[in-house]
Amino acid sequence: MYEPIRSASPRRPLHAMAGSGDFPHRSREEELDIQLAGHLAALLAVTDELGLGEVGDRIADQVARLRGTPPARHTGRTDAPALALHRRAHALAGRALVVAASRADTAAAILAAEQMDAHTAAITAATTPAAPARLVGAL
Repeated sequence: MYEPIRSASPRRPLHAMAGSGDFPHRSREEELDIQLAGHLAALLAVTDELGLGEVGDRIADQVARLRGTPPARHTGRTDAPALALHRRAHALAGRALVVAASRADTAAAILAAEQMDAHTAAITAATTPAAPARLVGAL
């Protein structure tokens, strides 16, 4: 009436087979390196779209350090609105900052924080209405 509990072998139950180790595992550090390199590579793509070459070179150096090879670079600007690109870059820099902080990568964390500040300033400048010009001698 009842079905007996099945096992893969007399010594190993089925639930033990799921984590059997038949494939290589990465360490937490390796996983964080991969995540950080991915976030920085995405930030690099947006930075290249904005035409920020010097900053892009600094980000590319960090990606190359993490991956061991230089990243692919975008060659030109797109027709995407600059405000949208700055918002995307700000979000990507924030993600990179979180991962860099969790793996204690000071260089990447500083770079990501600087990029967050720069893109915050660009967003603020684009969304804040300009103050009216004051005329000399006007009351």
